[in-house]
Amino acid sequence: MAETVSKKRLVGKVAVVTGAGNGIGREDALLLAREGAKVVVNDLGCDIFGRGADKSVAQKVVDEITKEGGVAVANGDTVATMEGAKRIISTAIDTFGRLDILINNAGIVRPGVILDISEDDWDAVINVHLKGHFATIKQAAPIFRKQNSGVIVNTSSQSGLGNYGMANYSAAKEAIVALTRTVARELGQYNVRCNAIRPMAKTRMTTDPAVLEVMRISEQVLRLPALGNRWTPKLVAGISEPSQVAVLAVWLCTDAAAKLNGCTFQVGGGEIGIYSEPDVVRSSYSSRGWNLDDLDESATRSYLIGGLTNRFLPIKASN
Repeated sequence: MAETVSKKRLVGKVAVVTGAGNGIGREDALLLAREGAKVVVNDLGCDIFGRGADKSVAQKVVDEITKEGGVAVANGDTVATMEGAKRIISTAIDTFGRLDILINNAGIVRPGVILDISEDDWDAVINVHLKGHFATIKQAAPIFRKQNSGVIVNTSSQSGLGNYGMANYSAAKEAIVALTRTVARELGQYNVRCNAIRPMAKTRMTTDPAVLEVMRISEQVLRLPALGNRWTPKLVAGISEPSQVAVLAVWLCTDAAAKLNGCTFQVGGGEIGIYSEPDVVRSSYSSRGWNLDDLDESATRSYLIGGLTNRFLPIKASN
């Protein structure tokens, strides 16, 4: 991979990174520190399913940063409660006296099809991902407003574009994109920017057998792309080391990205891209309003539907 020549782009800044004990979050924290930021390394120390806790996980990353000459402090609170989020943000203020950057990365996964997924598995994933993003932003927002500056980077996923066997995870990840757009609109007036990334990287989560199995079923059994419209060969080619994702996440925190707000980025396999905002593809207008008969009209139906087909049918019916 290409190495970054440190220009100390973030000297004087203080950053919080959630879920920074492993994978992408760990690389975010390391690169932020190399660029001169003081970092709060947050990680509950649980497994990828959200079970257990180990404070040493965050401390090990702090030790890495310190060994390289950087400055960091560990925090082992959960992002899934308002109390935990408050303690995470307070760690930055109490230790370093300010907060400039918030990277929301903490997440868990509990695969399961909608027919079988439990309420507990639904709530746990939604709480860590979606509520976790909300909770830390909620605590950081007053600080950013008062100082009239701040950067937020949220971690979404291509799973939000559709992911068999991952309804809880995909719902949370796509909701994070909507949250990002809204936060950008609300906090932009205070010189705060909020962007989201959809990474594809080799992490504990993406290489877990349970996660790989739902991808296999989607493609080999149902003959549907694993994530959105992307098939496994493209996904395999798109797998990057977590450090490559961190390059984009940290760059979004620098002055070079000052004009970006409310945007969503793809990163993986040597590719960085920006997603378009959703738009209506085709529309028909009726000044008198619509009824079912109108929509049954062949011309209207043909125009609205166009060449679309239902890909999500039983395999025999779709051949």
